[in-house]
Amino acid sequence: MTKVFFDKTIGEKIALLYREATFVVAIRYYKYKVNLYLLHGQYVEVFFNHKRDIIERIEPMEMTGNRLKFYADQITLPSSLTYQFNLKPKQ
Repeated sequence: MTKVFFDKTIGEKIALLYREATFVVAIRYYKYKVNLYLLHGQYVEVFFNHKRDIIERIEPMEMTGNRLKFYADQITLPSSLTYQFNLKPKQ
């Protein structure tokens, strides 16, 4: 998955994620429900605005920032990510 995926329309991205991606986890992040998917070895976030009942954006997961901590609280991340971002490993 490269730039080609992100050049697609939102409808094409949704269809591809539905067919080929693996759902990992969902979190609440401000006004969004963010679904995390694994597609061809890369993580993709889908931002769903539940008040408007619409997917607003689909983008690669940021490997920095606060959202990673929300994911880490719910799943066991690979140790490379846990140590890279100084996150407490899940017991």
